[in-house]
Amino acid sequence: MNQIINDLTTKKCVACEGGVPPLTPDEVEVYQKKFAEPWEVVAHMRLKKIFKFPDFKKALDFVDKVGFLAEEEGHHPDVYLSYGQAVIELTTHAIKGLSENDFILAAKIDGLGVSD
Repeated sequence: MNQIINDLTTKKCVACEGGVPPLTPDEVEVYQKKFAEPWEVVAHMRLKKIFKFPDFKKALDFVDKVGFLAEEEGHHPDVYLSYGQAVIELTTHAIKGLSENDFILAAKIDGLGVSD
């Protein structure tokens, strides 16, 4: 795991009530490039990643772990579950864009590991 991911996984998401600007496209790019397997940036407003699994049960187990992590962090992704995959999307709704919280949670979700 590279240093930026280690740094992100040691941080805690901070409640965002708005009033701060979302990350700029350049800032988003800096964060995104640090991930071994980058999350897709959608319209400079969302992070999206598709996680593949051999069956529904493993995908559901992963979604359960993501839900537990999201509750711990107080930052909640949109989660889509189907047979053999889970799609996770992150955004900071209060600022209508991306914040460091999205990258913190993305790094922690990646740290959950996906195993067959």
